[in-house]
Amino acid sequence: MYFVYDYSYPYHPASYEQYVRTSVAQDMHLLKDIQKAIHGEYSAIACYKRLAELASRQEEAERIREIREDERRHFEAFRKIYVQLTGRQPTLQITEDCPNEYRAGLHAAFKDEQETVDFYLDIADRVRDHTIREAFRRAAADEQHHAVWFLYFMTAAAGNPEQKKHN
Repeated sequence: MYFVYDYSYPYHPASYEQYVRTSVAQDMHLLKDIQKAIHGEYSAIACYKRLAELASRQEEAERIREIREDERRHFEAFRKIYVQLTGRQPTLQITEDCPNEYRAGLHAAFKDEQETVDFYLDIADRVRDHTIREAFRRAAADEQHHAVWFLYFMTAAAGNPEQKKHN
């Protein structure tokens, strides 16, 4: 998988140099964004494991585990893209804290998923490679779907006396 470059440029050497500098800067920005996405997915995988363990209802725990599997797929897709673009493995680090209380964790997950939708769509809008664009668009759709589930769980937890005991 490689970037599709538009090599059309005015035949003026200064314009070509500007084109090359701009392309390299855009590519470096993309690589930083992909690395940030990898960190976010890696953090979500760890956090959602904890949230599934904290859930008092089996249905919610199972759904959170399914969401976690989606995050694993995103992580793997982004990792492969990064390796194909750079020839090296990305660094892995948890960049977001995960609360120890279930409701606080749901709230943090909801907020993160919503913000991630915009981040991924921004990447998809900027990238020229179709495969990368589609990977980020698909992940953005999944993240929006996850946010709806987390919002549902927050609403359910607010009205569930049993869940309030676990917070």
